[in-house]
Amino acid sequence: MSFSLPDLPYSYDALAPYMSRETLEYHHDKHHLAYVNNGNNLLRDTEWEGKSLEEVVKGSFGKNAGLFNNAGQHYNHIHFWKWMKPGGGGDKIPGELEKRIIADLGSVAEMKEDFIQAGVTQFGSGWAWLAIKDGKIVVTKTPNGESPLVHGAQPILGCDVWEHSYYIDYRNRRPDYIKAFLDHLVNWEYVAEMLGGK
Repeated sequence: MSFSLPDLPYSYDALAPYMSRETLEYHHDKHHLAYVNNGNNLLRDTEWEGKSLEEVVKGSFGKNAGLFNNAGQHYNHIHFWKWMKPGGGGDKIPGELEKRIIADLGSVAEMKEDFIQAGVTQFGSGWAWLAIKDGKIVVTKTPNGESPLVHGAQPILGCDVWEHSYYIDYRNRRPDYIKAFLDHLVNWEYVAEMLGGK
């Protein structure tokens, strides 16, 4: 099952001014495409050829760094595009998801604070996450292309804190980028969908 680049679920201008057309063109059309192409080359003739993307990500972790890095980033980005929408973010969170956030993390405000902190303190490249671990929503962070998937958890929201995700729009102001992501971009309905019955 080879990897393919999904179309963005919105136009290149749809997330402006919080994420510009230029950022999306570079991030989706160049960076994500490179993960797809490199991943397909590295997948060929391995034991993971023909497996689902999740199986490739989990199986190659710690065993085949090149394949894992590209498959992991492909997995992360497939969801990243869907975790955003025009007019998203803020506190318009579907009821069940909001209840779980409050029960597991104290409040929506605390969750946002912890999420921003996770993203800001991820040294170098990586991701900030909301994930389900042992039945609870947790805030976590991972380096490079890792996700909660390879640490026994299920991601339900991720924010890419690699510099190519924000440098055109925010330069070195990573905290401002993550705050804008939470306040104006998050597609909470898709987060709720990923939470599902977990």
